[in-house]
Order: sequence, then C-alpha cells, then structure tokens
Amino acid sequence: MEKSKLKIRDLTLRDGQQSLFATRMNQQTIDRLLPFYENAGYYIMEVWGGAVPDSVMRYLGESPWDRLRKCSDAMKGKSLLSALSRGRNLFGYVPYPDSVLEGFYKEAIANGLNVMRIFDALNDIDNVRESIKMINNLGGIADGAVCYTVDPKDEKTEPKGFMGKLKSMFGNSEAPEKIFTDEYFVTKAKEMEALGAKIITLKDMAGLVNPLRAASIISALKRELSVPVDFHTHCTPGYGLASSVMAMIHGVDILDTNIWWFGGGSAAPAIELIYIFAQRLGIEVDVNMEAVGEIRNELLSARKELSQFDLVNELPIEFDPLKDTLPEEISRHFDEAIKCGKENDEEGMLEHCHAIEAYFRFPKPNELVKNAEVPGGMYSNMVAQLKSLQADDVLDEAMALIPKVRRDAGLVPLVTPTSQIVGSQAVFLALDRKKGNSDYSNTSNQFMSLIKGEYGKTPVAIDPAFREKITGDPVEHPYDVSQYKKPENPVLEEFGGVKLAANDEEYLLLELLPAVANGFLRNKRAAEYAAKQAEEAKNAPVEEVVEEKMEPITGEVLSGPMPGTILEICVKPGDSVKKGDKLLVYESMKMENDVEAEHDAVIKRIFVKPGDRFAGEAPLIEFQD
Repeated sequence: MEKSKLKIRDLTLRDGQQSLFATRMNQQTIDRLLPFYENAGYYIMEVWGGAVPDSVMRYLGESPWDRLRKCSDAMKGKSLLSALSRGRNLFGYVPYPDSVLEGFYKEAIANGLNVMRIFDALNDIDNVRESIKMINNLGGIADGAVCYTVDPKDEKTEPKGFMGKLKSMFGNSEAPEKIFTDEYFVTKAKEMEALGAKIITLKDMAGLVNPLRAASIISALKRELSVPVDFHTHCTPGYGLASSVMAMIHGVDILDTNIWWFGGGSAAPAIELIYIFAQRLGIEVDVNMEAVGEIRNELLSARKELSQFDLVNELPIEFDPLKDTLPEEISRHFDEAIKCGKENDEEGMLEHCHAIEAYFRFPKPNELVKNAEVPGGMYSNMVAQLKSLQADDVLDEAMALIPKVRRDAGLVPLVTPTSQIVGSQAVFLALDRKKGNSDYSNTSNQFMSLIKGEYGKTPVAIDPAFREKITGDPVEHPYDVSQYKKPENPVLEEFGGVKLAANDEEYLLLELLPAVANGFLRNKRAAEYAAKQAEEAKNAPVEEVVEEKMEPITGEVLSGPMPGTILEICVKPGDSVKKGDKLLVYESMKMENDVEAEHDAVIKRIFVKPGDRFAGEAPLIEFQD
C-alpha cells in the first residue's frame, strides 16, 4: 500500500523569524540561506507578506521588493513562493481600495510570487472576495485562510458584567451562544472555496487549536471541501505539536512548519519532530530532509545573529533525525502520543508531546500568552516595541488587558492588523492606568476605525454606547473607498530635486505604508544624494560649521504623550488654533495617533519635523505666552 504524502509549507524565512525574532532577519542572512533551500523540495516556502514589507523598511532599511526578487531568483521555480495577505488590509494596518490591492498583487506575481494566502482579521468574507478573484485572474494561486479564535472563557473566569451583557445579547439567561463552532469555520472555508480559493488554510495564529479541536475541524474541512487543506498553528500555549500530529492523523494535506532552530515556542512546530511522527504514522513527508539538514546547520548562526531579539534564553539541543538515535524513553513518547491521539486522549497526547519538547529543550507552554489568547508574533512584537519605547515595565499589565480590549472591540480574532490594534490599545490602557487616566483616554486612529466599522463586520456586534464613547457616534460606518486619498510623491529639493518614490514599485510602498515608506525612501534618497555629493566634493574646501544656539523655551509646551515618530505636522508657527484642532500625527507601536489642541492658542515654535523620533515627554510644540 502506497504511503500517504504530507506536503510542507516552510515558514522559516517569514513567519518563523517574525514569531521568534520580530522579523529582524536581514537580506544578507537570507541570501546566505537561499542556496541551501533550492533542492529542499518544499511544496511552498513562505518568504514575503505579513510583517515583512513593513519591518524590512522600518528596521532594516531594505526594500521588500528586493527580498522577493532575490528569493525567486534563488529558487528557480523549484518550490512555490507564498506571501501572507490581510485581504482588504493587504500587508498594512488600514483598509485599502481595490486599485491598491491590484497594484500590489500584480507587482508581487511579476516578481516571482506564486501563492497568496489571503485572510481577513474579522473573518468577513466580503473583505477577501476581490483579493481571491484578483490573484486567480493574475495567474497566482489563491489560498483562503480562515482565522481560528475562541469564544470567551466561562463565567468563572470572566467579569459578571460582560457575561451578563453577552447573555442578554443572545437572549439566553443561562449561557451565551457559542459563536466559534466547527460549523462557523467550515462555513467560512466553503464560502472561500466558492469564491475560487485553490487551498484552504485553518490559520491558528495564536496556537489555540487544541488536539481534539484540530481533529474535529480538520476532519470536517476534509469532508466538506474539494481543495487541499492546510493547517497553520503555533506552539506558544503548548498545543502546536500535538495538534499538528492530530491534523496528520485526520488527513491534512499541507502542514506549516519551521526548521529546528526557528521552530517551537511562539513559532510553528519543527519539521524534524513532524518527520519522526510521520514515519511512525506511515506518512511520507514530501521534502528532502538531507537538504533540510544543510539549512539547519546554517540557521544556527543566523539565530545567534538575532540574539538581541530572541524571546528564548535557551537553544534547543542539536538534533538530526536522519542520523541521531532517540533515547528509548523519548522514542516511547512519540509512539504513546500517536496512540493517545488515535484514542482521542487529549490530556495524554499533550503530556507526551510536552515531554518530547522538554527533552529537546523547546520552550515550555507560555501560560501568560495562553490566558491572554494572543499570537506569538504579536507577543514578540509587543516585547520588542515596548523595549524600544523604554516602557517594558507595563508588559504584564498590557497582556492582562488584551482580553478586555478584545471584548470591547467585538470579539475580533487576534491576527494582524487586529492583533496589532488590540495589542497597542492594551498598551495605551496600561499606560493610561499607570498615569492615573481613565481607560481609553488615548486611542489610536486604527482602533477608532475598527470600532467605527471601517474594518468590516466584527463577530459580535460592538456596543453602540462604547462606539459612541470612542468615535463620538453610536452608528456603525463601513469603510468608504471613495474617501481614499493617494499619497503625495513630493519633489525633494534638499536631495537634488528628485522625487520621493523613484518608480512604481516604490510608490506602491507609499500607498501601502505611507509612514514607514516615507522614512525609508527619504533615507534612500538621502544616501544617494550624499554619495553623489561626496563624489563631487572630494577636493572641495571644508567649511566651518557654526552652531546655532536655541532660544530658551518660555511658553507653554506640548510634549509627546509617549515615544514615537512624527508622521505629519498639521500647523505652522503663527497659526491660531482652537480647542480640538489637530496639531500633528505621530506613530507609536505601529499605530497612528492624532494630537489635538487642548485649548485655543497660537503656535510659536515647532521642534520636530516628519520622520523625527522623539522620547516620551519630549517638547514638540511651543505656544506663545
């Protein structure tokens, strides 16, 4: 009897490094790894999308398009290359019109992308409809991803007021109606298949699919769908490995994994452990494991280079499943885990899988993340960003507030951009409480848009009173594509009169992520101009620089609410402003925030310009006495 085959989507170069190292792997490291990937035989390699377009510009000063092109050139078509798209939100944090979506998809496919995994953070099918259609029409493969999430915890662990609200909302005095049932996820999957999705992924970004739930949902998807089923999960709360094995037992077609040094913890399971389980299940892993071993050898140094962003203090032990012999006790745990899985003994299966992970020194289940129900990438980014803001002392409080913010926002699944929006808002709440302010004193523009209804329909309707508190209007207002304004592409006189975006692909970056692309492109133009000037001025005399003394501050000062980056200055010296007028827009935690005048005043001086980073309480604007 021929073995069943399991196809693998490797996440190492995108989701793996995003979940464990906050997407800080640079192009030089990627280039070093790619030659070893060419003959690995992965069905799909995820190399782009997600946080990559933002992060490589924001933190590494690199072009996202260069990364995609180099991956495509290196692979020579031997593995399909995939990216993660947030449907209407694309790779950004706000909804975009169809023209922006089509521009990005067309450019991505032209530069070597094959598979676009498309999801919507609210599981609102209307938000993925056009993306699936566009990808198919452009010759790509549309992979429809249904975002897994869970119902609120039971009454013993939830505030009575909230449960009472849910009970009244669903007309049930005993218990709230279950929202996220197997039927819910299967229905969403079938709707995506009907729209033209060629693969359906159960996307468990927070690792909350426990083994029995993996069994029931994967079985249902295999029964109801005619396209291949992919399972994507993370190991953060401790379910990932066991649930992946359970998905294999129940016939999953494609499994998402990472390579050893980038596996486990807040990332997906390691392919090496999946390989051992597959051997004992009689399943052929359709990958060249010898080539995977070559990649694994190179990845160790790559991980060490990323140590400052590493969430884990201890590395796994070195292991090669093709050469190393397992101790008898550990070998038994693999067999017993499979036996428990086939008998639906979830507790036993988890016990054996945790023993395996402990032996290899993969991280223990993260109880904080498990209780807050957050994705690993969201957690690692919160840690990295809070450290950069010098506010990591509020991390525990912010994590504890995530469930509250999620409930207030209509029980949205936590996946980018909603994970970023909810996570940032939880940080704002923690900082509000630390300062003695009331909750939601500081809200990001994106949180306001989510509550307003611009991101789509939330799984549970938002309380109109809460919507009015946040937006000033209790009525839901969907996203209006006619309000979209194309970003300016200014001429930079200070850099020789060149345009900010030099070509179409750079302008697409401005459309997608105007704040970060603006800084990235300005730095790129500045470097080009400096190189040109240096070449022209090799023999020019050095002029003496006279330092200007700053006039003392005598008037009232507007200070930065929290550390961030200036995006836009809305006023100029001499302007009269009234209470409530927008003075500037800044970015913090990847979210945009407006700063408004607290009273009528006249602008005297502005100490910052777009692109400037500022510390908390730093002076931004001085008003006349």
